[in-house]
This record gives sequence, C-alpha cells and structure tokens, in this order.
Amino acid sequence: PIKQFPFLLQVGVELIACTKEGLPSKEEFDLLYEVSDRMKAITDSLSANKAAGTFSYQCKRTDYFYIADTANLRKVMEAAFKSKFPDYVYFIKIQPDPKWEAYLDFLYPNDETYEYMLNEKVILGLQKAGDGLSKPRQVDHWLYFKTDADREKFIQFAAKENYKIEKKDFIKDSKLQYQLQISRTDPVDVYSISKITIGLRKKAKEMNGDYDGWETFVVK
Repeated sequence: PIKQFPFLLQVGVELIACTKEGLPSKEEFDLLYEVSDRMKAITDSLSANKAAGTFSYQCKRTDYFYIADTANLRKVMEAAFKSKFPDYVYFIKIQPDPKWEAYLDFLYPNDETYEYMLNEKVILGLQKAGDGLSKPRQVDHWLYFKTDADREKFIQFAAKENYKIEKKDFIKDSKLQYQLQISRTDPVDVYSISKITIGLRKKAKEMNGDYDGWETFVVK
C-alpha cells in the first residue's frame, strides 16, 4: 500500500460481445483498450495515481486505480463515456481503501493464478513460432533442492509419475544446490500444463525444493 493513494477507483463497462465464459471477445478488445486508455488519461489529468490492474468477469471489464484525489473524476468520466463510448453501459465506483485490501485480497494473483500466467508466457512463445499446441510432446522440467536426500525423495515421486530423470547436477553458488531435470510426454495447452506444473511445484515445496519452470520444442 502507498499511503498517498488511499482511494480506490473502479471504472468499467458491461461487454457488448462476450464469450460463453463471460470474457471479452477478440473483436471487442481494441475498443476496450480505447476505453481503458481514455479512463487512464482522465485519471492522470486529475490525480496522482497508480494503475493497479484490470479484471474481466461475467461480461464486465473493470480497471482499478489507487488515487490521491477524487475531485471531478466521476463527472469527467461520465462525460467521456457519453460522448466517446455511448454504446457501453458503464460503472464508476470510488471508495476509501487506505490498506489496499482490494489489491492484496482480490487483484493480486494467488499461487495457482500466477502459475497460469507464467505458463501462458511460454505457450504464447510457442504459438508465435507456429505451434498449434494440438500434439503432446516431451516437456522438460527443472527443480532445485537443499540436499541430495530431498532430491532423491522427489526422484522417487517422479518415477511413480512416469517422469524420466534427464540430469542431476550440483550448482555450487546457489542456496538450492541440487539441481534436477526431468521429462515426460504431455500436452502443452494452458490447462493441461498448469495442472502439471502446479502439482510439481507443490511436491517440490514439500521436499524443501523449488520448481523452476519448463520448456519444450515447437511442433508445427
């Protein structure tokens, strides 16, 4: 929390075209970016602020800002919606939140959401390279442990889960010196791979280790 930004501004719209999951359609994203950019410009012109995030859910998209001063914000934003985005049903909510509870308890991603975000970055790279993500392929994972005994416990777990042990190494200048590389043939869509990585991360933590991500090759 930043003390000079004690007020929370939530400003957003009801989506004109949303998917069955309640998220924005690809066709609407450009217009939503225009809405977000205009609201950010208005906020910047009227108050010192921090943009905290954007959340889409149940056919609504909301931008969150922490602001220092609320004067005239609602009036100017309402005028902008009516003149620039007349087709949208909009909403503006301003409230005190000096402890940034909305950010810390709601916006900031939990461990599993963060895992999805990390995996989406890798998957986006595959897609940009022409990968359709339709074919399972070898996926390599890296883990690090405090002791060799911890690593061996994880190896026993990995073997039961049909992972192949690719490499064991010792990293001298590291807090977690015992490296492990494992692999298995798996799908790489975000739902499948996230289920796998979340499980590996949890199991590594149980054994005083750290899961350090995955990589694979492009299948066109």
